[in-house]
Amino acid sequence: MNLNKKQLILHVLRARSIARRYLFTNGFDGSLTMMGMVTGFHVSGMTDLSVAISACLGAAVALFISGLSSAYLSEKAEREKELRGLEQALLADLKESDYGQASRYLPVLVALVNGLAPLLLSLVILLPLFFAEQLRSLPSSPFINAIIVALICIFFLGVFIGKVSKTFWLWSGLRTLITAIVTVAIILFIGRSI
Repeated sequence: MNLNKKQLILHVLRARSIARRYLFTNGFDGSLTMMGMVTGFHVSGMTDLSVAISACLGAAVALFISGLSSAYLSEKAEREKELRGLEQALLADLKESDYGQASRYLPVLVALVNGLAPLLLSLVILLPLFFAEQLRSLPSSPFINAIIVALICIFFLGVFIGKVSKTFWLWSGLRTLITAIVTVAIILFIGRSI
């Protein structure tokens, strides 16, 4: 591997912290959004799984596109600003340098993480609905099962962020889980009050 490739890889590795933040933030948003939708369908007494799945998939795709485009546009703007500032300070064109190449590749990498995190987690949360629609009979409500899957996903996102911050993983997981449980409780309360 030549020196330029190694330096480019170093730039990408430095961007890991940005990607991790996007993974947690947008993954958490996507999981909470999907859990909220599924909880809302449960409270409303929804029985048509195809409608619920279509609505949730629409939201998942919107989260994907939003995450992808917003992260790409903001990261690209930040990287271009940094590159221009460095070029002005050095009085040199750095577009073909390792830093210039990283400025082009990193927004794509970060955007993919930001878009895929909520999409993939949403699809995992919707698995009980897909299974219920295919099997036509399950011992318990597919919406309850999806809420449980969402709670598990959110707990593990908390564990992930705890490992990153080198704090007690269980406490970090429980904090995110408590946030999710409070969200479900609020939705249930509002849904039953209407």
